[in-house]
Amino acid sequence: MSSESHALDAAPLQGGRPPGKPDARPGLSRVTLTLARCPEHPDGSTGRGYEIVAPLTPDGHLDPALWRETRDRCRVRRFWIGEPDRHGRLVHRAGGEGGATWLIDYEDWTNEDDEAGYHLGTHVFVEGEYVSIRDAGGAVYRTFKVARLTHPDGGDGS
Repeated sequence: MSSESHALDAAPLQGGRPPGKPDARPGLSRVTLTLARCPEHPDGSTGRGYEIVAPLTPDGHLDPALWRETRDRCRVRRFWIGEPDRHGRLVHRAGGEGGATWLIDYEDWTNEDDEAGYHLGTHVFVEGEYVSIRDAGGAVYRTFKVARLTHPDGGDGS
């Protein structure tokens, strides 16, 4: 595999489902985020990012009410060249700026591996938009581009 490509279809998100076919009910979408331009990667990196099954409103915002109904299906796969994929879940927790925080939780028994999003509740998940996620155990936020958005009906975000 080249240093800047990552076969998203090579590994399922969970439970043997192919990445293009999320275990989703209406309202859940598969969002692929790829590392945006940064000093270490001036052209960004398609081999570093996240694949998230997320509860989105029709206009692309994270939907806390839908998350409460579908939280077991809101899964995340972190892919990073040179590292094994990490699998976790999208979590909505009370507290934080605006009264709640969206984050990625990899292990239930600790918060040290959590990766918090920066104002994810106010961002729109639309292809071409940007979001920031803090590295686990660090204060470094990385910016990611919404590279792909697919909906349960198999349509794309365009």
